[in-house]
Amino acid sequence: MTAADPKSAVQPRLFSRWTLRGVEFRNRVFLAPMCQYAARDGHPTDWHLVHYGARAAGGVGLVMLEATAVVPEGRISPADLGLWSDDHIPSLRRLTDFIRAQGAVAGIQLAHAGRKASCDVPANGEKPLPPERGGWPIFGASAVPFSSGHPTPRELDEAALADIVGNFARAAERALAAGFEVVEIHAAHGYLLHSFLSPLSNRRTDLYGGRFENRVRFPLEVVAAVRAAWPDHLPLFVRISATDWAEGGWDLDQSIRFADRLKDFGVDLVDASSGGLLPDAVPPAAPGYQVPFAQAIRARTGIATGAVGLITEPHQAEAVIASGSADAVLLGRELLRDPHWPLHAAAALGEDADWPTPYFRAR
Repeated sequence: MTAADPKSAVQPRLFSRWTLRGVEFRNRVFLAPMCQYAARDGHPTDWHLVHYGARAAGGVGLVMLEATAVVPEGRISPADLGLWSDDHIPSLRRLTDFIRAQGAVAGIQLAHAGRKASCDVPANGEKPLPPERGGWPIFGASAVPFSSGHPTPRELDEAALADIVGNFARAAERALAAGFEVVEIHAAHGYLLHSFLSPLSNRRTDLYGGRFENRVRFPLEVVAAVRAAWPDHLPLFVRISATDWAEGGWDLDQSIRFADRLKDFGVDLVDASSGGLLPDAVPPAAPGYQVPFAQAIRARTGIATGAVGLITEPHQAEAVIASGSADAVLLGRELLRDPHWPLHAAAALGEDADWPTPYFRAR
Protein backbone atom coordinates (compact mmCIF):
# COMPACT_ATOMS: atom_id res chain seq x y z
CA MET A 1 0.00 0.00 0.00
CA THR A 2 2.78 2.43 0.86
CA ALA A 3 5.98 2.33 -1.10
CA ALA A 4 9.11 4.32 -0.39
CA ASP A 5 12.71 4.43 -1.53
CA PRO A 6 14.59 2.00 0.77
CA LYS A 7 17.35 4.51 1.41
CA SER A 8 14.93 7.27 2.38
CA ALA A 9 13.06 4.80 4.60
CA VAL A 10 16.27 4.23 6.59
CA GLN A 11 17.43 7.84 6.59
CA PRO A 12 14.59 10.05 5.32
CA ARG A 13 15.40 13.61 4.37
CA LEU A 14 13.25 16.62 3.60
CA PHE A 15 14.16 16.78 -0.08
CA SER A 16 14.20 13.08 -0.85
CA ARG A 17 11.71 11.83 -3.38
CA TRP A 18 8.89 9.73 -2.00
CA THR A 19 6.34 7.44 -3.62
CA LEU A 20 2.89 6.57 -2.29
CA ARG A 21 1.02 4.04 -4.40
CA GLY A 22 1.61 5.32 -7.95
CA VAL A 23 2.37 8.96 -7.13
CA GLU A 24 5.87 10.34 -6.67
CA PHE A 25 6.43 13.52 -4.65
CA ARG A 26 9.59 15.48 -5.38
CA ASN A 27 10.10 16.22 -1.69
CA ARG A 28 8.42 15.96 1.74
CA VAL A 29 7.33 19.62 1.98
CA PHE A 30 3.56 19.74 1.54
CA LEU A 31 1.25 22.73 1.50
CA ALA A 32 -1.30 22.28 4.29
CA PRO A 33 -4.96 22.85 3.36
CA MET A 34 -5.94 26.40 4.30
CA CYS A 35 -9.26 27.99 3.38
CA GLN A 36 -8.89 31.09 1.23
CA TYR A 37 -12.54 32.18 1.46
CA ALA A 38 -12.36 33.47 -2.11
CA ALA A 39 -14.62 31.05 -4.01
CA ARG A 40 -17.80 31.96 -5.87
CA ASP A 41 -20.59 29.39 -5.79
CA GLY A 42 -17.95 26.80 -4.98
CA HIS A 43 -15.75 27.71 -7.95
CA PRO A 44 -12.12 28.78 -7.57
CA THR A 45 -11.22 32.27 -8.76
CA ASP A 46 -8.06 33.85 -10.11
CA TRP A 47 -6.95 34.21 -6.48
CA HIS A 48 -6.80 30.43 -6.16
CA LEU A 49 -4.79 30.06 -9.35
CA VAL A 50 -2.23 32.61 -8.19
CA HIS A 51 -2.15 31.35 -4.59
CA TYR A 52 -1.78 27.64 -5.33
CA GLY A 53 0.29 28.23 -8.44
CA ALA A 54 2.84 30.26 -6.49
CA ARG A 55 3.34 27.48 -3.94
CA ALA A 56 3.74 24.92 -6.71
CA ALA A 57 6.33 27.13 -8.43
CA GLY A 58 7.89 27.68 -5.00
CA GLY A 59 8.90 24.04 -4.80
CA VAL A 60 6.47 22.14 -2.59
CA GLY A 61 6.00 18.45 -3.26
CA LEU A 62 2.22 18.50 -2.76
CA VAL A 63 -0.25 21.35 -3.12
CA MET A 64 -3.24 20.41 -0.98
CA LEU A 65 -6.28 22.53 -1.78
CA GLU A 66 -8.40 23.81 1.04
CA ALA A 67 -11.52 22.24 2.56
CA THR A 68 -13.84 21.65 -0.40
CA ALA A 69 -17.48 21.00 0.40
CA VAL A 70 -19.14 17.84 -0.91
CA VAL A 71 -22.59 19.50 -0.58
CA PRO A 72 -23.55 23.21 -0.48
CA GLU A 73 -24.72 22.99 3.14
CA GLY A 74 -21.34 21.46 4.05
CA ARG A 75 -19.51 24.73 3.46
CA ILE A 76 -17.99 26.63 6.36
CA SER A 77 -18.92 29.85 4.59
CA PRO A 78 -20.50 30.94 1.30
CA ALA A 79 -16.95 31.62 0.03
CA ASP A 80 -15.77 27.99 0.31
CA LEU A 81 -14.71 25.79 -2.58
CA GLY A 82 -17.11 23.03 -3.62
CA LEU A 83 -17.22 19.76 -5.56
CA TRP A 84 -20.92 18.97 -5.29
CA SER A 85 -21.46 19.51 -9.03
CA ASP A 86 -19.81 18.49 -12.28
CA ASP A 87 -19.83 22.20 -13.09
CA HIS A 88 -16.91 22.65 -10.69
CA ILE A 89 -14.62 20.29 -12.60
CA PRO A 90 -13.36 22.64 -15.39
CA SER A 91 -12.42 25.50 -13.06
CA LEU A 92 -10.52 23.12 -10.78
CA ARG A 93 -8.83 21.47 -13.76
CA ARG A 94 -7.31 24.88 -14.57
CA LEU A 95 -5.54 24.75 -11.18
CA THR A 96 -4.37 21.14 -11.38
CA ASP A 97 -2.95 21.64 -14.87
CA PHE A 98 -0.81 24.54 -13.67
CA ILE A 99 0.25 22.80 -10.45
CA ARG A 100 1.37 19.72 -12.37
CA ALA A 101 3.27 21.86 -14.90
CA GLN A 102 5.37 23.21 -12.02
CA GLY A 103 6.39 19.72 -10.91
CA ALA A 104 4.12 19.47 -7.86
CA VAL A 105 1.33 17.00 -7.12
CA ALA A 106 -2.21 18.38 -6.80
CA GLY A 107 -4.35 17.23 -3.88
CA ILE A 108 -7.75 18.27 -2.58
CA GLN A 109 -9.37 18.04 0.84
CA LEU A 110 -12.99 16.87 0.78
CA ALA A 111 -15.05 18.21 3.65
CA HIS A 112 -18.38 18.74 5.35
CA ALA A 113 -18.43 21.45 8.02
CA GLY A 114 -21.32 19.95 10.00
CA ARG A 115 -22.31 22.07 13.00
CA LYS A 116 -19.62 24.65 12.14
CA ALA A 117 -21.19 25.43 8.74
CA SER A 118 -23.07 28.53 7.60
CA CYS A 119 -20.69 31.13 9.05
CA ASP A 120 -19.38 34.41 7.73
CA VAL A 121 -15.81 34.61 6.50
CA PRO A 122 -13.03 35.27 9.05
CA ALA A 123 -12.55 38.83 7.83
CA ASN A 124 -16.11 39.51 9.01
CA GLY A 125 -15.76 37.74 12.34
CA GLU A 126 -16.80 34.15 11.46
CA LYS A 127 -20.19 34.61 13.12
CA PRO A 128 -23.07 32.28 12.21
CA LEU A 129 -25.04 33.56 9.25
CA PRO A 130 -28.80 33.97 9.73
CA PRO A 131 -31.09 33.05 6.83
CA GLU A 132 -31.64 36.69 5.89
CA ARG A 133 -27.89 37.01 5.28
CA GLY A 134 -27.59 33.86 3.20
CA GLY A 135 -27.26 31.27 5.98
CA TRP A 136 -28.64 27.75 5.83
CA PRO A 137 -29.71 24.97 8.25
CA ILE A 138 -26.84 23.05 9.86
CA PHE A 139 -26.45 19.39 10.77
CA GLY A 140 -24.30 17.38 13.14
CA ALA A 141 -23.71 14.12 14.91
CA SER A 142 -25.99 15.30 17.72
CA ALA A 143 -28.07 18.34 18.59
CA VAL A 144 -25.13 19.97 20.37
CA PRO A 145 -24.12 23.46 19.22
CA PHE A 146 -20.48 24.40 18.69
CA SER A 147 -20.82 27.24 21.22
CA SER A 148 -23.45 29.31 22.99
CA GLY A 149 -23.39 31.73 20.06
CA HIS A 150 -24.02 29.07 17.43
CA PRO A 151 -27.35 27.51 16.44
CA THR A 152 -28.22 23.98 17.47
CA PRO A 153 -27.61 21.55 14.61
CA ARG A 154 -30.15 18.97 13.56
CA GLU A 155 -29.07 15.43 14.37
CA LEU A 156 -28.54 13.48 11.17
CA ASP A 157 -30.61 10.32 10.77
CA GLU A 158 -29.28 7.17 9.10
CA ALA A 159 -30.78 8.03 5.71
CA ALA A 160 -29.06 11.44 5.75
CA LEU A 161 -25.78 9.80 6.75
CA ALA A 162 -26.02 7.43 3.80
CA ASP A 163 -26.61 10.41 1.50
CA ILE A 164 -23.51 12.16 2.81
CA VAL A 165 -21.42 9.03 2.29
CA GLY A 166 -22.53 9.04 -1.33
CA ASN A 167 -21.76 12.75 -1.62
CA PHE A 168 -18.17 12.17 -0.52
CA ALA A 169 -17.76 9.34 -3.03
CA ARG A 170 -19.15 11.41 -5.91
CA ALA A 171 -16.91 14.33 -4.95
CA ALA A 172 -13.92 11.98 -5.13
CA GLU A 173 -14.95 10.94 -8.64
CA ARG A 174 -15.14 14.61 -9.64
CA ALA A 175 -11.73 15.23 -8.06
CA LEU A 176 -10.29 12.56 -10.35
CA ALA A 177 -11.95 14.15 -13.37
CA ALA A 178 -10.50 17.51 -12.30
CA GLY A 179 -6.96 16.11 -12.35
CA PHE A 180 -6.17 15.63 -8.67
CA GLU A 181 -3.81 12.82 -7.68
CA VAL A 182 -4.37 12.91 -3.91
CA VAL A 183 -7.62 13.14 -1.97
CA GLU A 184 -7.72 13.97 1.72
CA ILE A 185 -10.82 13.42 3.85
CA HIS A 186 -11.27 16.13 6.48
CA ALA A 187 -12.02 14.44 9.81
CA ALA A 188 -10.52 17.14 12.04
CA HIS A 189 -11.12 20.55 13.62
CA GLY A 190 -14.65 20.00 14.84
CA TYR A 191 -16.24 19.53 11.44
CA LEU A 192 -18.77 16.82 10.67
CA LEU A 193 -16.63 13.67 10.79
CA HIS A 194 -14.72 14.84 13.86
CA SER A 195 -18.03 15.58 15.59
CA PHE A 196 -18.87 11.88 15.29
CA LEU A 197 -15.49 10.80 16.65
CA SER A 198 -15.51 12.85 19.84
CA PRO A 199 -17.74 11.87 22.77
CA LEU A 200 -18.02 15.57 23.61
CA SER A 201 -20.03 16.26 20.46
CA ASN A 202 -21.48 12.81 19.78
CA ARG A 203 -24.32 12.06 22.23
CA ARG A 204 -26.06 9.50 20.04
CA THR A 205 -27.48 6.27 21.41
CA ASP A 206 -27.74 4.39 18.10
CA LEU A 207 -25.09 2.50 16.13
CA TYR A 208 -23.22 5.76 15.51
CA GLY A 209 -22.72 6.83 19.12
CA GLY A 210 -21.44 5.66 22.47
CA ARG A 211 -18.51 3.26 22.39
CA PHE A 212 -15.46 3.81 20.20
CA GLU A 213 -16.49 1.36 17.47
CA ASN A 214 -19.78 3.20 17.02
CA ARG A 215 -18.24 6.68 16.98
CA VAL A 216 -15.79 5.74 14.23
CA ARG A 217 -18.47 3.96 12.17
CA PHE A 218 -19.66 6.91 10.07
CA PRO A 219 -16.16 8.32 9.34
CA LEU A 220 -15.07 4.83 8.27
CA GLU A 221 -18.13 4.51 6.02
CA VAL A 222 -17.03 7.73 4.32
CA VAL A 223 -13.46 6.45 4.01
CA ALA A 224 -14.62 3.14 2.53
CA ALA A 225 -16.82 4.87 -0.03
CA VAL A 226 -14.10 7.31 -1.08
CA ARG A 227 -11.47 4.56 -1.29
CA ALA A 228 -13.84 2.56 -3.52
CA ALA A 229 -14.41 5.57 -5.77
CA TRP A 230 -10.77 6.65 -5.82
CA PRO A 231 -8.40 4.70 -8.12
CA ASP A 232 -6.22 2.12 -6.43
CA HIS A 233 -3.02 3.69 -7.78
CA LEU A 234 -3.72 7.07 -6.15
CA PRO A 235 -3.12 7.90 -2.45
CA LEU A 236 -5.83 8.67 0.09
CA PHE A 237 -5.09 10.85 3.15
CA VAL A 238 -7.21 11.54 6.23
CA ARG A 239 -6.72 14.62 8.41
CA ILE A 240 -7.55 14.10 12.07
CA SER A 241 -7.41 16.10 15.25
CA ALA A 242 -5.27 13.84 17.40
CA THR A 243 -6.73 15.38 20.56
CA ASP A 244 -9.54 17.72 21.55
CA TRP A 245 -7.33 19.23 24.26
CA ALA A 246 -10.18 18.60 26.67
CA GLU A 247 -10.87 16.06 29.39
CA GLY A 248 -13.22 13.32 28.30
CA GLY A 249 -12.76 14.12 24.62
CA TRP A 250 -11.05 12.50 21.67
CA ASP A 251 -7.39 11.83 22.46
CA LEU A 252 -4.18 10.35 21.13
CA ASP A 253 -4.94 6.79 22.24
CA GLN A 254 -8.20 6.85 20.30
CA SER A 255 -6.42 8.47 17.35
CA ILE A 256 -3.94 5.60 17.27
CA ARG A 257 -6.77 3.06 17.31
CA PHE A 258 -8.57 5.01 14.57
CA ALA A 259 -5.40 5.27 12.46
CA ASP A 260 -4.99 1.51 12.68
CA ARG A 261 -8.49 1.11 11.28
CA LEU A 262 -7.81 3.70 8.59
CA LYS A 263 -4.81 1.69 7.46
CA ASP A 264 -7.02 -1.38 7.11
CA PHE A 265 -9.46 0.66 5.01
CA GLY A 266 -6.79 1.66 2.49
CA VAL A 267 -5.73 5.06 3.82
CA ASP A 268 -2.12 5.87 2.98
CA LEU A 269 -1.32 8.82 5.26
CA VAL A 270 -2.74 10.32 8.45
CA ASP A 271 -2.37 14.10 8.57
CA ALA A 272 -2.13 14.67 12.32
CA SER A 273 -3.44 18.04 13.50
CA SER A 274 -5.39 18.75 16.71
CA GLY A 275 -8.20 20.74 18.31
CA GLY A 276 -11.06 22.65 16.73
CA LEU A 277 -13.93 20.83 18.43
CA LEU A 278 -14.40 23.30 21.28
CA PRO A 279 -14.16 27.09 21.10
CA ASP A 280 -12.45 27.43 24.49
CA ALA A 281 -9.86 24.62 24.24
CA VAL A 282 -6.38 26.12 24.29
CA PRO A 283 -3.58 23.98 22.83
CA PRO A 284 -0.04 24.43 24.19
CA ALA A 285 1.15 25.96 20.93
CA ALA A 286 4.92 25.95 20.49
CA PRO A 287 7.27 25.07 17.62
CA GLY A 288 6.50 21.54 16.47
CA TYR A 289 3.99 20.94 19.28
CA GLN A 290 1.93 18.50 17.19
CA VAL A 291 4.84 16.47 15.83
CA PRO A 292 4.61 13.92 18.70
CA PHE A 293 1.12 12.99 17.48
CA ALA A 294 2.41 12.10 14.02
CA GLN A 295 5.36 10.29 15.58
CA ALA A 296 3.22 8.17 17.92
CA ILE A 297 0.68 7.24 15.25
CA ARG A 298 3.45 6.28 12.82
CA ALA A 299 5.31 4.23 15.42
CA ARG A 300 2.26 2.41 16.76
CA THR A 301 0.45 1.65 13.49
CA GLY A 302 3.02 1.70 10.71
CA ILE A 303 0.91 4.09 8.64
CA ALA A 304 2.62 7.07 7.02
CA THR A 305 1.98 10.39 8.77
CA GLY A 306 2.21 14.09 8.08
CA ALA A 307 3.33 16.49 10.81
CA VAL A 308 1.80 19.95 10.98
CA GLY A 309 1.79 22.95 13.29
CA LEU A 310 4.40 25.68 13.82
CA ILE A 311 7.01 24.02 11.64
CA THR A 312 8.84 27.03 10.27
CA GLU A 313 12.61 26.47 10.05
CA PRO A 314 14.43 24.31 7.48
CA HIS A 315 16.54 22.41 10.03
CA GLN A 316 13.46 21.86 12.21
CA ALA A 317 11.56 20.38 9.26
CA GLU A 318 14.58 18.28 8.28
CA ALA A 319 14.80 16.89 11.81
CA VAL A 320 11.16 15.78 11.70
CA ILE A 321 11.82 13.70 8.59
CA ALA A 322 15.34 12.55 9.42
CA SER A 323 14.27 11.33 12.88
CA GLY A 324 11.41 9.27 11.45
CA SER A 325 8.82 11.31 13.35
CA ALA A 326 6.78 11.74 10.16
CA ASP A 327 6.98 11.09 6.44
CA ALA A 328 6.10 14.62 5.38
CA VAL A 329 5.71 18.07 6.91
CA LEU A 330 2.66 20.16 6.09
CA LEU A 331 3.38 23.87 6.25
CA GLY A 332 0.56 26.38 6.56
CA ARG A 333 1.21 29.93 7.72
CA GLU A 334 4.90 29.72 6.86
CA LEU A 335 4.01 29.10 3.21
CA LEU A 336 1.60 32.03 3.34
CA ARG A 337 4.50 34.21 4.46
CA ASP A 338 6.96 32.74 1.97
CA PRO A 339 5.65 30.92 -1.12
CA HIS A 340 9.23 29.95 -2.00
CA TRP A 341 10.06 28.44 1.38
CA PRO A 342 11.09 25.07 -0.13
CA LEU A 343 13.62 26.74 -2.45
CA HIS A 344 15.09 28.73 0.42
CA ALA A 345 15.06 25.69 2.72
CA ALA A 346 16.87 23.57 0.16
CA ALA A 347 19.62 26.17 -0.06
CA ALA A 348 19.88 26.33 3.75
CA LEU A 349 20.24 22.54 3.93
CA GLY A 350 22.70 22.29 1.07
CA GLU A 351 20.20 20.50 -1.14
CA ASP A 352 19.65 21.03 -4.84
CA ALA A 353 16.16 22.20 -5.83
CA ASP A 354 14.49 22.74 -9.18
CA TRP A 355 13.84 26.45 -9.61
CA PRO A 356 11.26 27.58 -12.19
CA THR A 357 13.06 28.40 -15.42
CA PRO A 358 12.00 32.08 -15.44
CA TYR A 359 13.59 32.44 -11.97
CA PHE A 360 16.98 30.85 -12.75
CA ARG A 361 18.75 34.21 -12.65
CA ALA A 362 17.85 34.47 -8.93
CA ARG A 363 19.03 31.00 -8.03
